[in-house]
Amino acid sequence: MSFTAKELKAFLQSVVDTVEENKDYLSELDRKLGDGDHGVTMSIGWQAVQEKLQGELHDEENCGKISITAGRTFLSAVGSTVGPLYATGFLRGGKEVQGKTELSGEDLYNFWNAFIEGIKERGQAEVGDKTMVDTLQPALGTLKLEYEKSGDFTGAFTKAVASAKEGMESTKDLLSKKGRSSRLGERSLGNQDPGATSSYLILSAFESVITSVQTV
Repeated sequence: MSFTAKELKAFLQSVVDTVEENKDYLSELDRKLGDGDHGVTMSIGWQAVQEKLQGELHDEENCGKISITAGRTFLSAVGSTVGPLYATGFLRGGKEVQGKTELSGEDLYNFWNAFIEGIKERGQAEVGDKTMVDTLQPALGTLKLEYEKSGDFTGAFTKAVASAKEGMESTKDLLSKKGRSSRLGERSLGNQDPGATSSYLILSAFESVITSVQTV
């Protein structure tokens, strides 16, 4: 398979659109656990990325530069906790594909491995803490298992997204252990974590793009 810079930019644009469509939903989730601004914060960050896609990155072919610029742009636009987390993901992923205009299945595997490990390292959270790691770690575990077994990145990523969805939904039954929502104690039960949800939306957006590339 081959995944070009054009498709990487299509993925980022898909995230922009998906976040905008789900902005109110993400903020509603956050109102139950935090200060209610997760959707707005994500929107601000991704609208800034869209400006780069329409300007500086419009003709860019270096996949590494595209990802790293997206990460830095998001960080500059978003001052909250989520800024450094997603920025680290895109910066680490970008380093894995630096200088490449087309990405193989192995390149994409390395990108997402670095992306998720970077977020985990930066956030210092574990599965069960009711954070985006509850979405991302199951996805990474499945991606590693399935890709090593089959060598089929698209098939492995599709299964990884299914695991991510289960992880996201599992946060409803968890007590918050990180951030502002940890103060809620038992009251955090029954509510899905907004960060876990936005992480799932990003993975799902990539799945849509990679699947459409595979079927062309």
